[in-house]
Amino acid sequence: MGTRVDRNGLQVDRILADFIEDHALPGTDVAPDAFWAGFSDLLHDLAPKNAALLQEREDLQAKIDAWHIARRDDAHDPDAYHAFLQEIGYLRSEGDDFEVETTKIDPEIATVAGPQLVVPITNARFALNAANARWGSLYDAFYGTDVMGSRPAPGGYDRGRGARVVARARVFLDEAFPIAGASHADIRRYHVEKGALLVDDKPLSDPAQFVGHTGRAKAPDSVLLVNNGLHVELVFDRAHPIGARDQAGLADVRMEAAVSAIMDCEDSVACVDAEDKVLAYSNWLGLMRGDLTETFQKSGAEMTRQLADDKTFTGPDGSDLTIKGRALMLVRNVGHLMTNPAILLRDGSEAFEGLMDAMITVLIAKHDLARQGGNSVAGSVYVVKPKMHGPDEVAFSDEIFTRVEAALGLEQNTVKLGIMDEERRTSVNLKECIRAAKRRVAFINTGFLDRTGDEIHTSMEAGPFSRKDFIKRKGWITAYENQNVDIGLECGLRGRAQIGKGMWAKPDAMAEMLEQKIEHPRAGANCAWVPSPTAATLHALHYHKVNVAQVQQKLEQGGRRAYVTALLDIPLAAYRRWTREQVIREVENNAQGILGYVVRWIDQGIGCSKVPDLNGVGLMEDRATCRISAQHIANWMHHGVITEADVGDVFRRMAEVVDHQNAADPAYIPMAPGFNGIAYAAALDLVLKGRAQPSGYTEPVLHARRLEWKAA
Repeated sequence: MGTRVDRNGLQVDRILADFIEDHALPGTDVAPDAFWAGFSDLLHDLAPKNAALLQEREDLQAKIDAWHIARRDDAHDPDAYHAFLQEIGYLRSEGDDFEVETTKIDPEIATVAGPQLVVPITNARFALNAANARWGSLYDAFYGTDVMGSRPAPGGYDRGRGARVVARARVFLDEAFPIAGASHADIRRYHVEKGALLVDDKPLSDPAQFVGHTGRAKAPDSVLLVNNGLHVELVFDRAHPIGARDQAGLADVRMEAAVSAIMDCEDSVACVDAEDKVLAYSNWLGLMRGDLTETFQKSGAEMTRQLADDKTFTGPDGSDLTIKGRALMLVRNVGHLMTNPAILLRDGSEAFEGLMDAMITVLIAKHDLARQGGNSVAGSVYVVKPKMHGPDEVAFSDEIFTRVEAALGLEQNTVKLGIMDEERRTSVNLKECIRAAKRRVAFINTGFLDRTGDEIHTSMEAGPFSRKDFIKRKGWITAYENQNVDIGLECGLRGRAQIGKGMWAKPDAMAEMLEQKIEHPRAGANCAWVPSPTAATLHALHYHKVNVAQVQQKLEQGGRRAYVTALLDIPLAAYRRWTREQVIREVENNAQGILGYVVRWIDQGIGCSKVPDLNGVGLMEDRATCRISAQHIANWMHHGVITEADVGDVFRRMAEVVDHQNAADPAYIPMAPGFNGIAYAAALDLVLKGRAQPSGYTEPVLHARRLEWKAA
């Protein structure tokens, strides 16, 4: 660590203090002395409560462990288990019905359903790509992925493939923007006359879908359409290689895609000290000021990326119409668990990192609130808070942001809260969690991976769990996904907040995504996570096919489809007829994913990676995927399905596989043949010490080992 400076009883790493005083504070109306006084009070006053909530997690876990151990030889009794969880305060009684009271919500959160990107804030290029993914080329998305039945062949432009892309895009236009008695495939001219769009002199079946154009009315440069709240821009250019061969001069179909994007300070980054945190905060500052740029080499040429401008059109009535050019940005803070050595308190202990993120990311967001045409038109700051366990922890987050708003001179409830429904104590108490922040809630989201990792850790002593693929098929996961939507609607989130679904984890399998991910809007989710701007462009097609607002209205009329009892059905392996080969293969899959992810986390500080699995399929890995894999092996080892010696043997063999998969990376440090590196030790720690990790989280091991690597 670097030198420290005293700021109102806080010992702050100079790199962080300088960033705050030289960059984050200037341009706000917050004086440095007032900031440090408020920050010091926040960190010192709330640290004991934070620690007490973490201790409550441990106390409840110990009681649950003891309950299972005492009944290990008995058949599981769901009714007795339910009563026990109520008795210890793990499961709360639901209160009366209510509706959230959140106000000043941007339309991207409240009313526009669409894809949502999640990106590591420490990578400026990725962050800019995500912000600019509000708009994407449907032609490029079709041409460059496997959705056409194959990937494009290397070399130059394939005219035949291009023609098939254009034809498929016309099919989409016919479905989303039909023309009475005609097809977009046959149209030769699009023009505007008396405020209406005419296509070969025919109107759209729904003329209200035309909302603007650029250029001359008789020969527009582009035409803007809208369906289910999402825009599509038809771009005309007869000088363009595509437009020149198109009978209507249509050069591209631009989709409004990533309506919102989460800039992530948590699971997808590797931030362990002041240097790392300042990188994260600096990029967030650039996004909030609108001046973030990144210069990089691509195909031998230097390129500079910056935030896209808004789009301006002429509306049907002749007035100017401005459409957002960037995704609405939310920031995901870290959870309540971790501390960070960037700041030490008066007693020498490390500050809780979640409190640091709350104060600093909201301070930075004041730059956006002070300018016109920035991120939030409504004047709000959107903070996603992950890994909260139950209503008391949500109430604590509400208290944190109330304190932050007071310290920074913001109106109360300026900060809107996103509740990640990814821990079991939150799932089974979701209605009360929402109630605890009913004036702030702007987002709830399911997360299968963290939810499963917590399920395994919570029920570690109940017995061996099913294989991972079979866990996904158990009834509890459907109940979990359904209840999240139903309770969200019950609490009045429709028209006020996002109800989200989790990530598509195969970034190269876009044809499969296009087939399957439509189930998310059909389930009533008005946003769902995608791994790339291209995926966002393709996923946007689903929101044109499905009117999520109508789906939500129907679901509201039907009532709940699942209840807590179903969520408490522990996905244990009822019949363990596994062969030795099946057991080893399962552990190999888990170990290879852990090693492939952890080696980049520790050695290169990369918090989110596309890691090829044993079949060569690239999967997005972050701390949530690592958590479930590590907890799964730890569970099997604890119950004797596999031995510690077996685990060691599997890890050594899988380390060699991962070394081979990364052979072309010049920055990669091989784990074999010594198996004595810090990264390898970290991966093994996650399993061998998995039962002892708080809630089964990976952060304590990863942070300690990354700091060890940095020191070395």
